[in-house]
Amino acid sequence: MAASRRIERVAEELRAELARVLRNEVADPRVALVTILRVDVSPDLRNALVFWSRIERAGGPSLEDATAGLESAAGFLRRRLAQELPLKRMPAFHFRHDAALEQGDRTLALLREIADESSH
Repeated sequence: MAASRRIERVAEELRAELARVLRNEVADPRVALVTILRVDVSPDLRNALVFWSRIERAGGPSLEDATAGLESAAGFLRRRLAQELPLKRMPAFHFRHDAALEQGDRTLALLREIADESSH
């Protein structure tokens, strides 16, 4: 039990620090609208699966561009977090897109559209 709580704590620290570094230190415009949703860390702390989403904006980076931007920044992020967090081993980051936020945004937009139509 204690080990799983430690893994959860490490995962949350990684999520928070990844979000901070992406927001404040990564200049790549492809990741400017990326949100880190969750991090799953392997029990041996060698790998971290980072679930992310993005805010869709007209003229913003495509899903493929955002993915490429994250993969390009992975080494920098790993080195930077190794400096910030007191972990014996910094996991390798693997990124997986999670479309839940984007689907939620689309659903809300559709609901607003329906509400606007019914008020006319």
